[in-house]
Amino acid sequence: MELWQALLIGLFAYLGRNQVPWLFGTTGGWYGIGRPLVAGLICGVILGDVTAGVLCGVAVQAIFIGQITPGGAVPSDMNLAAYIGIPLAIAAGGGAETAVALAIPLGALGVALHNFTMTVQAAFSHRADRCAEKADARGVRISNVMGTSVSFLERFFIVSLTCYFGAPFAESLLASLPAIVLEFLAVGGKMLPALGFAILLKQILDEKWMILLFILGWVFMSSFNITITSLVFIAASLSLIYVMAKYSKYGAVQTENGTVNESNGFKDEEGNYEE
Repeated sequence: MELWQALLIGLFAYLGRNQVPWLFGTTGGWYGIGRPLVAGLICGVILGDVTAGVLCGVAVQAIFIGQITPGGAVPSDMNLAAYIGIPLAIAAGGGAETAVALAIPLGALGVALHNFTMTVQAAFSHRADRCAEKADARGVRISNVMGTSVSFLERFFIVSLTCYFGAPFAESLLASLPAIVLEFLAVGGKMLPALGFAILLKQILDEKWMILLFILGWVFMSSFNITITSLVFIAASLSLIYVMAKYSKYGAVQTENGTVNESNGFKDEEGNYEE
């Protein structure tokens, strides 16, 4: 990997880091280019192998697909996992399994680095408060820039240096691993995305019977060899039918105190209608 490639990857890693303001806050950063799927495309373009980058990005994204960051809490830093794991896997000639294997420990390391930088940045927030009390607008701006500079130093240099010096190490490591270890990585790389989807299903399924819908989609794809796009339209149609049957039957909507009938008014628990 060339130095300019490592530096460019480090820059995108910083812009996609959590709590970095430059790309419309976390909207374009953490929730945009900070996602492994987008990071895979970016790394693939920089390294000249878009196909490998996207495939690695899909695999790493699948692990974290059920992860949310409530209140800024980061269960696993998918940004660091993506912007180091994916380019190292591409540079070393590995595949999606290699990216997944690297992403797991890197995600845990990223959480520790994130907590450390947030702790250091708290000092600049207090400095900005003191400047605001004195109506020192320039001091507030400087404090904000100094605060985000901590994130820049942490993410840009760690990612850039690791990608530049770690690529030869990762390549030699893969070349020296026995076949059984590579097979283990391949199996683990396929199991971990399944775990990510399981976590997502646990969050979105309100009732246990809904798992049958997921099984039905898998059977449709396996039996009829249809595309994901076709399956999406089928699922959307079934979802619309389900919602209409449950909430729009006879124009009635269930409430806490009774039933609201769109044509006849309000029906209380005793069965009496009121306009």
